[in-house]
Amino acid sequence: MGTQTVTTDTLVEIEKRVLWLSTAIVDAANRRGDPSGLKVGGHQASSASMTTIMTSLWFEHLRAGDRVSVKPHASPVLHAINYLLGELDERYLSTLRAFGGLQSYPSRSKDPDPVDYSTGSVGIGATAPIWGALARRYVDTHFGGAGEGRQYSLVGDAELDEGAVWEAILDPMVGELGEVVWIVDLNRQSLDRVVPAIGAPRIEGMFSAAGWQVLTVKYGRLLHELFDRPGGDALRARIDTMQNAEYQRLLRCDADEVRTRLPDGHADLAELVAGLDDDTLLAAVRNLGGHDTAALRDAFSAIDDTRPTVILAYTVKGHGLATAGHPQNHGSILSADQVRELADAVGADPDDPWRRFDPESPAGEVVAGAAQRLHRDPVDDQPVPPLPTDIGRTPTGRATTQAALGRALLDLTREAPEAAGRVVTLCPDVSSSTNLGGWVNKVGVWSTAERKDWFDDDPETILHWRERPTGQHLELGIAEGNLVGALGELGATWSRWGRPVLPIGVLYDPFVERALEPWSFGIYAGGQSILVGTPSGVSLAPEGGAHQSVTTPSVGLEQPGCVTYEPAFAIDTEWTLLASLARLGRPDGTSAYLRLSTRPVDQTLAAVPADPAARERRRRQVVAGAYPLRRAAGTPALTIAVAGAPTTEALAAADRLAELGHDVDVVVVTSPGLLFDALQARAGRPARPQAEPWILESAFPARRAAPLVTLLDGHPHTLAFLAGVNRVPATHLGVHRFGQSGDLASVYAHHGLDADTVVAAGLDLL
Repeated sequence: MGTQTVTTDTLVEIEKRVLWLSTAIVDAANRRGDPSGLKVGGHQASSASMTTIMTSLWFEHLRAGDRVSVKPHASPVLHAINYLLGELDERYLSTLRAFGGLQSYPSRSKDPDPVDYSTGSVGIGATAPIWGALARRYVDTHFGGAGEGRQYSLVGDAELDEGAVWEAILDPMVGELGEVVWIVDLNRQSLDRVVPAIGAPRIEGMFSAAGWQVLTVKYGRLLHELFDRPGGDALRARIDTMQNAEYQRLLRCDADEVRTRLPDGHADLAELVAGLDDDTLLAAVRNLGGHDTAALRDAFSAIDDTRPTVILAYTVKGHGLATAGHPQNHGSILSADQVRELADAVGADPDDPWRRFDPESPAGEVVAGAAQRLHRDPVDDQPVPPLPTDIGRTPTGRATTQAALGRALLDLTREAPEAAGRVVTLCPDVSSSTNLGGWVNKVGVWSTAERKDWFDDDPETILHWRERPTGQHLELGIAEGNLVGALGELGATWSRWGRPVLPIGVLYDPFVERALEPWSFGIYAGGQSILVGTPSGVSLAPEGGAHQSVTTPSVGLEQPGCVTYEPAFAIDTEWTLLASLARLGRPDGTSAYLRLSTRPVDQTLAAVPADPAARERRRRQVVAGAYPLRRAAGTPALTIAVAGAPTTEALAAADRLAELGHDVDVVVVTSPGLLFDALQARAGRPARPQAEPWILESAFPARRAAPLVTLLDGHPHTLAFLAGVNRVPATHLGVHRFGQSGDLASVYAHHGLDADTVVAAGLDLL
């Protein structure tokens, strides 16, 4: 079913009701109050600037397959529209920002009504539909069933200050996404002030330079009519060149003040203004395109679906409210008298605030038609094909955990081709340097159309860049925010269209922190994915001075909805990767972060059991968070718990301490976060569902409790909680300062990750 043609008068009537409902939702929340005395808050003015745009979009133009990201502070408008459409129960309208009620900002996972994109973190919600469009195309070319539809972003102009917005807009892949439409609420105010410069021409130029179609909706019908009268050219020039703050001040003036301020010495403009009655004059200075349904209709009909489009819609912050245009109206709340004045102006009843339209009225019929047009059938779920838990390989020789990632992905294509067909990898231009070259050669690079590889016949070319719609690797530009934005949306396809994919994003671990906020927000919004940071730590050695990562090992302790692994050996990488893939694409799923290394390690040190039952026990321990790699013959004098690359040093230190007469247990920690949660669960405290309390007794049995040395290539606090498992004295070794470039032995000695330091720490405890 296509768009719906609605009379302007009916749309205006619906818009007034949406304005009232969105304002009343915030008003009810603040009248409810918070028993602690905290301000409840809400954004009536920010909502009011969007009411015309959102009313026009939902009740005339949207189709069922379209998706919309709503700017955070306009969430009451979204709830008001959903209520009119029958998608939200009346009991929720008074629960904005209440526990269990409507969220402060739109949330896919927490709000009780339909929300296409979670927003609230500046720039991330705005760019999400770009990556949503990419994910829809990927799913449709591989599995079908993703349908069609535009991906809209409703963005406040102040949100364009966020650098992540421009990183996304400039990515070369985005220029092909003609279904992407941004509507910028150009109200020229930020949280604290009126934006001083006239920024629209600069914004237009930046979007145009990125290849976007730019549609500007500046003036409404009344102003265009006045522009055609004598003095109209002067009126247009005056408004066009007026500074934002001066224009905003006009909105706070009565008619006599406007007649004094507006002409600014132009006689013909003064004559035009003098001939207007008070109501017409005041309406004219507020008659911007973003509040004119006819102007918006023209813009929507002009969208070019062959490239991304941005509509710059000039608006008034607080349009229709007593606070309209005031520079401090961002978080202001209408008084009780102002609420009643608004009710009188829009035909609402404060004593019956949630009244719906009469179904037989023109507005009621339009609302019913929109509800039918926007109805979405439940998604047809497709489960992820079965994944193996163990491919069966036992690595030998020297290998790195980074190389093991590529090896495991290739093995998966042979052992479980259906499941491997769901895997999609993403990189910010680091495929070859993160050991994905073999995988990329095997599965190809995804593109909307097949492209010629001009180096395919070059005998010196190792990484073959074969772009085709069946490819399973996406290469984005060097912008970590773009990578994890796409990762989050690919990780949400299971819930959007019932077509799960298994997305793996690979980037340099030192840059994980740049990606953490948008990745975390993607997890919050329901995106399940695997983030791989490699290479990591000061084990980079020659590059360690510039590219070290210190705080990333604790991500798994702190990030909700995520399990972190730092494998020590290639087999650990395979097992944890397979376990992480198995948790994706399902309602109870979770994301994962793997921290890998380029340090070559002797794989025989892993001592993988040959007996199948013992091997499976080791695998379960690895996936649960830790395993005993070496046990002393009798009661140990010391335990060394190590994570990741320095496992070699831990084993060397254990050998030397044994020579000194001190038997040592060595425990390899693969997931600090899961161990911490196991400790919480053992104590009866809340923990993530993946926690396995049995792993504590398996890795750190009470009968073998001994003083503890912890060691990892990262901040030592990450493993410090392990001393509490059996309440033993402990020393914690790790990295807590900026690194140095150099050979590995020198770098480890500098940071105290070497065997000498571990031995000394053990002797001090003993």
